[in-house]
Amino acid sequence: MGYADGFLVPVPAANKEAYREMAAQAAAVFREYGATRVVEAWGDDVPDGKVTDYRGAVQAQEGENVVFSWIEWPSKQSRDENWQKIMEDPRMQPDPSTMPFDGKRMIYGGFAPIVDE
Repeated sequence: MGYADGFLVPVPAANKEAYREMAAQAAAVFREYGATRVVEAWGDDVPDGKVTDYRGAVQAQEGENVVFSWIEWPSKQSRDENWQKIMEDPRMQPDPSTMPFDGKRMIYGGFAPIVDE
């Protein structure tokens, strides 16, 4: 059933295109190291919740949008074997001063599918 890494990140609306460009470059690197699919989705219907919500999860501020992303892998083993190589790849070493989002508020994790229809 594969494996997935999931991410939520707050991105200033003004940085949408810069984020999209950065994400497209990163997606190519992930695919090179074995990811089967990389999806970056710009929030366009992200309601405020009464207890919790996506915006609150990443402490999105006025003028920021939430991006929901995932990377699909053929297996957890494939992901684990390649993750360190990806993080050490020079193309994945961006200049923090030009990042189009605040990475300290990014939420991420690895997920084993339990339903895949």
